[in-house]
Amino acid sequence: MSYPGYPPQAGGYPPQAGGYPPQAGGYPPQAGGYPPQAGGYPPQAGGYPPQAGGYPPQAGGYPSQAGGYPPQAGGYPPQPGAGGYPAMPPAGKASAQQIMIVLKYADTSRGPAPNQPMPGYPRAPSPNPSMPGYGGGAITSKDYLGQVYILLSWTCPTGTDEQAIIDLLGSRSNRQRVPMLMAFKTSYGKDLVKDLKSELSGNFEKLVLAMLKTPSQLDAYELKEAIKGAGTDEACLIEILSSRSNAEIKELNQVYKTEYKKSLEDAISGDTSGHFRRLLISLAQGNRDERETVDISVAKQDAQALYAAGENKVGTDESKFNAILCSRSKPHLRAVFHEYQQMCGRDLEKSIDREMSGDLESGMVAVVKCIKNTPAYFAERLYKSMKGAGTKDKTLIRIMVTRSEVDMLDIRQEYVKNYGKSLYTDISGDTSGDYKKLLLKLCGGSD
Repeated sequence: MSYPGYPPQAGGYPPQAGGYPPQAGGYPPQAGGYPPQAGGYPPQAGGYPPQAGGYPPQAGGYPSQAGGYPPQAGGYPPQPGAGGYPAMPPAGKASAQQIMIVLKYADTSRGPAPNQPMPGYPRAPSPNPSMPGYGGGAITSKDYLGQVYILLSWTCPTGTDEQAIIDLLGSRSNRQRVPMLMAFKTSYGKDLVKDLKSELSGNFEKLVLAMLKTPSQLDAYELKEAIKGAGTDEACLIEILSSRSNAEIKELNQVYKTEYKKSLEDAISGDTSGHFRRLLISLAQGNRDERETVDISVAKQDAQALYAAGENKVGTDESKFNAILCSRSKPHLRAVFHEYQQMCGRDLEKSIDREMSGDLESGMVAVVKCIKNTPAYFAERLYKSMKGAGTKDKTLIRIMVTRSEVDMLDIRQEYVKNYGKSLYTDISGDTSGDYKKLLLKLCGGSD
């Protein structure tokens, strides 16, 4: 069915004498009608937003500056040049005022931000809604204007602004941090990791680089580091493999194979032996039952089987411990631990201490602790990393980064309950400088 009067013609839309609302000249009331033609919408010369050239981009462009938007001289995301957004200083770092302006209007740390116009850069509906960054709608996690802008300020010839790094990385989630690497390379043709390695040093550098890896990339890297060389960090292997979900372990296996051209299982097999190797390989399969329901009768049977395999026999059947601890669901195993205590009057951890030794003993105990109370397990790991003469910074960095968005609040509560001091206080007293500042950001504030 055709409508005389639409597209624009005398009479307006829908067809009726006088237009809609009824008047000569169409809708809204002006000569020329709608869609835009002479007169435009809303009524003004030059189209929408109000400037010569109209919208979408043509002569005059959007926002009002030479070059238009999309592509214009100077480009997007922000970089030096005429027409860019916003104008970068020709050399040196961005000023504090420039940084704060961009962060204010491209902040992603709290999710979507209000659709507010940036001074001198009025927002309007984006011509391409799928394009991240400047355009209409709320700013989402795909909006990296502020981040990329500050990243450039880190790598200018005048030096590195460590406080900008701390403020930026410490206030954003891993999902917001990691895409900065690609955004930075796309914008400036530079590898951010290489730039940071050349500008930073020590534990601060290690912490920053860890925060720019995905969880699976960081886990794969830590496992590789734990395995390579003359000695093996068995505690790191157990910590990661006993605390991750099936999905996380399967992704970890994929990333490890891609990054290091070798399967995780082969790497473990080549560096460990005996029942400890079997324990690690079982955990590395990522096939633990993850059902939440618990059958108490089955839990009692498993508790009896563990007792028969250890305390109630000459020698120890390590394979039975391995089979139960690596395959049963965590809620089920917590019920098994309770039934075991009721049955033989001894905690399962104590029985493992009596029946096993070496790496297998420490590995089995760690699995039990992690399953029993994961935040308490990590609180203990953090406490031991700072206890004594030296700090085990590798452990401290790994746990603070990997747990900061998982259960850090619970870890902090277990820490103060078990050790009488807050995690914040111990980190403050055991570390220093920019390294300390960024760790405390991950901690989430003072207790």
